This record gives sequence, structure tokens and C-alpha cells, in this order.
Amino acid sequence: MLGLRVPATPDVARAVRLTYGFQFFFGLLLWIPIFYEYQKQLGMSDAEIFGIQSIYYVAFCLMEIPTGMVADRFDYRTSLWLGASVLVGANLVPVFAGNYTGFLIHFLLIALARSLISGAQSAYLYEYLNAHDAGHLYLKVEGVGRSYSLVGKIVYWPVIGLLMQWNMPSPYWLTAINAAIAVVLALKLPPIPGWTRPEGKTSKLLAGVGGAFSSLKASRWLLLLMVQGIAMFTLVRILQVNLFQPVLESKHVSVNWYGSVLAAMTIFEAIAAARPHWLSKKIGPAKSVFLLTIVMALSIGFIVPSGGVLTIVLLCLFSVTAGMSFPIQKKLLNDAIPDSRYRATLLSMESIMDRAVCAVVAVALGAYLAGGQLNEFLVLSSVVTVILMALLAGLLIAVRTTRRRRAQLVR
Repeated sequence: MLGLRVPATPDVARAVRLTYGFQFFFGLLLWIPIFYEYQKQLGMSDAEIFGIQSIYYVAFCLMEIPTGMVADRFDYRTSLWLGASVLVGANLVPVFAGNYTGFLIHFLLIALARSLISGAQSAYLYEYLNAHDAGHLYLKVEGVGRSYSLVGKIVYWPVIGLLMQWNMPSPYWLTAINAAIAVVLALKLPPIPGWTRPEGKTSKLLAGVGGAFSSLKASRWLLLLMVQGIAMFTLVRILQVNLFQPVLESKHVSVNWYGSVLAAMTIFEAIAAARPHWLSKKIGPAKSVFLLTIVMALSIGFIVPSGGVLTIVLLCLFSVTAGMSFPIQKKLLNDAIPDSRYRATLLSMESIMDRAVCAVVAVALGAYLAGGQLNEFLVLSSVVTVILMALLAGLLIAVRTTRRRRAQLVR
């Protein structure tokens, strides 16, 4: 099977192909390169646009734990097809309600859809592979799956600006169709061998939250890994979604080129995402995420003095590091989870941390842009990230040293 060059049973191969397909169609949000310009053409201000983004992140935070609990208790596959179904409706809202209220509803539904699959998708793949004694394939499959999810964007994003000019809401129609295909694929996912639905009523469901928090409290290593992922996720989300268009606009790049630039970035990200093991094997997964995040931060900072061409080069470098870091970070988290009963909930907790920080950053970004201080925001983001990662590296080393000493005492 393409992307899986190690022995795998037919059942595993089929499940992996279906997860690849689900990631591909669920993640194919064709409106990303133009949504800022789209809303501007409808008369919305920067304050309204970035205000909605902040609300989106807050909503995501509020939905994450409940949806993670549902996935842990009622089956990851159920959560996946529900999330894809919500995504279908979310992308039809801007077609019929192209105003502030319509886009607010659109992004709230996007938050619900993504929260339903954020923990469940990784949890399903990790548990399914381990149930088939194929857990060693997880990093490769996670990386290749992310790579495939970017392939469609490479094809569509270069022409999405022209497509919007031909038919303004067409990117949203096409994204809704992609989400519908994801629903079908999610319904075809095979069950995890040996998985049974937990007994009990709502009280047992709520008790799962306490179990997840207990697991998190007992593992400082897991908590620090989550914090490490915050810096990485925030940089990627803010640059690729919120800052991408304002940055190109500040460099006087025509909107017709936005899709092509984003497609070029995505090519580099897809190539790197399929090969996360290259760096991870050489210096270890935790060090890899640390180093890659530092490179991301420096790339953002050097955009400020750069011209249009060099800015695009830096954006592509940023994408390489982003593509390689996500699969490594997900494997780190999954391996560090002490109790698999709370896997989706714990992964959702990490997403809450990510989105909470993004909500604050989005508000700050809107204020900086309104004041014409984009460059100041880029420099500040770069410096703060480097300082944070340096402090976090010290804490991770201290925790790892303590764990090794305890292990030696036990021996």
C-alpha cells in the first residue's frame, strides 16, 4: 500500500486506507486561502473577522472535553462521522448567509466538527494499530495520512482565487461535498478489536473526566509535552490561517497568487509530513519538536525585513518544519498517555490548551493589525516562542532526569 512499506495485514491496510481517505476529504477546506478576502468583500472589518476567530477558539475549548468524553465512551468512529456531518452543514452556512452572523455560525459549527474528530481520529488509529500488533507503524501512518490530507489542497489552492471570482461561494460548496465524502468513509471504518462500550450512565461518563485529569496530574511528562505542543500549534495555526493573507498583502502580493503560494507551502509540508522519522530517529522525538518549533519561530521573525520572494521562501521553510513536527508530537502524546481509557479526552485536553492560547493570540493579532503593527507582532511572536521553548527544554530535561533516577532506584 502506498505510504506503508512495512508488512501489514489486509485488515490493517484497509483501515489505514480509510483513515487516509477520511483525513484527505475532512481536511480539504478549500476556502482557507480566500476566507479573509471573501469576508472583506462582504463588508466585514478586521475587528469582526478576527473577533470571530477568537470566538471560534473559545468555542473549540468549551467543546473539546465533552466531545472527547463522547468519543471515549461511545466509540471513536461515531465521533468521526458525526464531526464530518457537522462539517457539511457548516460549509453551507456562508452560501446562504454571507454576513457577520452567518460566518459566526459557520465557525462555531467548524469548531464543533473539528472538536469531534480532534482526539478521536488519532485515538482510533493508535488503538486500532496496537490492537493488531502494528503499533510500530503509527508514526509512519500518522505522517503519511497528514501528507495525503494536504495533497488535494496542492491541486485546488492555486486556482481557488480565480474560482471565487468566477463563482464567489463555490469554495464553500466544494468543501461541503468533500465533507460528505468523509462521512461515508468514516462509516466504513472497521471496529477496534476487543473494544467494548463502557457500562454505566451519565455519572460514569462524567467520571471519565476525573480519570483523565488524574492521569494528567500523575504524569508531569505528559503535561509538559502538551505545553510544548502549544507553541508549535499556535505558530502554525496563526501563520497559516490568520496571518498568511495579511503577510502577503503587506508584501504587495496579488490576491490571485495567494492560492499558488499556499499550494507551494503545502507541497513542502506534505513531503515533510510523510518523513517525520528522519529527524526523530537522529535526535529523538522530544528534541525534534523543540528544534522544529525554534526554526518556525525564527522563520516568522525573519519575514519582517524580507521582500516578497524571500518571504515566500521563509513561508515554505516554515511549512517543512510544521509538516514534520505534527506526527512526531502526536506520537509523543499517545505514547505518554498512561491510561488508554481516557485517550480521546486527554488528546482533547491538549487541543483545549492549543485553542485557548490561539484565542488570546487572535485577539492580540486583530489589535496589532488594526494599528498597522503587523511587523511588531511577527517579531514579538518569534521572540516569545524562543524564550518559552528554552524554558520548557530545561523543565523537560529535569523531568526526564528524575524519571531515570527513579527507574534506577527501583532496579
